[in-house]
Amino acid sequence: MSAADIAALLAAAGWSGAAREALAGDASGRRYFRLRRGGESAVLMVAPADAALAAFIDVGARLAALGLSTPQLLAERRTAGLLLLEDFGDALFARRLDAGAPAAPLYELAVDVLIHLHRNFDVAGAGSLPRYDAATFLDQVMLFAEVVLPAALPAFRQAWAETLPAAYGGPISLLLRDYHVGNLVHLPERSGIAACGLLDFQDAGLGPPAYDLVSLLEDARRDVDEALRLSLQGRYLAAFPDLDRQDFAASCHVLALMRHFRVIGIFSRLARQRGRPEYLVHLPRLWRLIEAHLAAPAVRPVAAWLDAWLPRKARPGFRP
Repeated sequence: MSAADIAALLAAAGWSGAAREALAGDASGRRYFRLRRGGESAVLMVAPADAALAAFIDVGARLAALGLSTPQLLAERRTAGLLLLEDFGDALFARRLDAGAPAAPLYELAVDVLIHLHRNFDVAGAGSLPRYDAATFLDQVMLFAEVVLPAALPAFRQAWAETLPAAYGGPISLLLRDYHVGNLVHLPERSGIAACGLLDFQDAGLGPPAYDLVSLLEDARRDVDEALRLSLQGRYLAAFPDLDRQDFAASCHVLALMRHFRVIGIFSRLARQRGRPEYLVHLPRLWRLIEAHLAAPAVRPVAAWLDAWLPRKARPGFRP
């Protein structure tokens, strides 16, 4: 990507000369800019590789076809890592919550989006979308041991190899993979589930639907009231009366635990390699979330590994 590539894209799209404002990026290395001309605005996404942009376009079209709100593609220069997108504005669910908005309506809307997605997504028509099978998640969760406890790699891999199959006792659907209030935008001018704007879904693929639910309800960056969390989980389950509750609970325990371990690895690596120590502030919350799952029978191998390598008394203040 070069300044010339950006200029060419904006010229072709009719946005030459637009005022440009940098927006907050994310842990991936993607960058975002808001463009303004008169009373209009758009968002320029700058990504390090065109593969992620192709996935973003593909998944966005699939979600839009289901009636969900994804940013409209205005222009692209994919080989340069550039997309020009509809601007959903700044009303992220996270910002609304920080400003004092009631939590229940926003979280209920987010859960209703998952219900709609899991009811209507056509797995048979998923084509080349990634498959998040047990082997894939095993490779991903290994980041924790690689970054935090390298000496424990073999035992950690064995524990997770024994644990992850328990996440696959139920149906398969589309996972958005980073589904939390920091990636959802409130669009109150739209009705129903369309009032929830979706961002950051380029890593979507097929896997157990519990993954996105625990991603939302056990947020690495934000505490969710326990009564609200239980109510929202009940809201989701009520929409799927034929879902085996025991299998789903096991899937939630396994995938939540896997996600929390992986996120600790991601945040620790960001602190070490990119000089981003602000991510470490979330580690105590992640350890609390991990503790909440360790008594579940489905995760016994991982719980035993943790007791052997990182005793309980050492976890609350643990820093890699």
